[in-house]
Amino acid sequence: MKRALVLNAIDMRIGGVLIRGERGTGKSTAARALAALLPEIDTIAESPFGDDPARPETWSDEIRARQERGEPLTVIRRKIRFVDLPVSATEDRVVGTLDIEKAIQKGERHFDPGVLANANRGILYVDEVNLLDDHVVDLLLDSAAMGINVVEREGISFSHPARFILIGTMNPEEGDLRPQLLDRFALSVEVHGITDAAERMEILERHIAYESDPEGFRRRWASAEQELSDRIAAAREIVDEVTYTRRDLYTIAAITSGLHIDGHRADLVILKTARAQAAFEGRKHVSNADILLAAELAIPHRLKRGPFADAQMSMAALEEQVEQIASEWGEGDETPEPAEGGDQQAVKKKVTL
Repeated sequence: MKRALVLNAIDMRIGGVLIRGERGTGKSTAARALAALLPEIDTIAESPFGDDPARPETWSDEIRARQERGEPLTVIRRKIRFVDLPVSATEDRVVGTLDIEKAIQKGERHFDPGVLANANRGILYVDEVNLLDDHVVDLLLDSAAMGINVVEREGISFSHPARFILIGTMNPEEGDLRPQLLDRFALSVEVHGITDAAERMEILERHIAYESDPEGFRRRWASAEQELSDRIAAAREIVDEVTYTRRDLYTIAAITSGLHIDGHRADLVILKTARAQAAFEGRKHVSNADILLAAELAIPHRLKRGPFADAQMSMAALEEQVEQIASEWGEGDETPEPAEGGDQQAVKKKVTL
């Protein structure tokens, strides 16, 4: 769970994470704790959308218009926002609204920002996402994937950047998401309650220590948090420089095709996640270990389930398959010649967890 959150913090383009688990397993705590780890960002003070001054190509329509009019733009530095979306949120509350009356009467395009505007370049947290209206979930996932929010009403349109870390949590006992929506979440993890008595005692001791002296508790963990925050910031700087080979792409494709994963979203997610993992470790090239870790986070919720679906996943089988591919490719970067029966058998191998 923590690794999935950190990798999304390194590269928001991954597309968010769904955390599934029983009540009381720290899902919300982990999501909120991520905000404290993220570095401060530069933003345009006049923008309600958190526009990035270093990336004018992503600016909202409002800031573009201000620049064209020659108005001064002030750059300020602020903390990452943590935006909590209530389950009762409506479409207008999420995407924002255009004032049609003002547009018709005065010819002015006035946009009232919604949740997506507030969450841009920050964290958008949805507790009990499985209870949210399916249409609203679709809107959130579209924006998380595309990085932009476009609102159109009566022939008038307005767009602004909407790049954020989408974190959804849910308790499967209260109902699951439709498979189409599950697939839209880039990564998914399951968390379970801790049963070891010693570990449960440590949780009690930390909780008591925090309640007794909150500031002292923060100081005690400040250095560890800062170290992790620095690693995330450093990884953000190099993630776009992380390289991969055609063998890496073939490895990803072989894994997803062997597990009969529908569509190509999983392939893209694995690649982005593997690059973020490599950057987190300070490397500028993807390794097989990165791909395997990414697959473990990106595939389980995309496996077909049902009486006629036999796709199953085992990390041991995936590791064996990756080693098989590596031996066939060698040091080259061309399409491999499958070993006699070996490659296909590795691709089709399924082992029950």
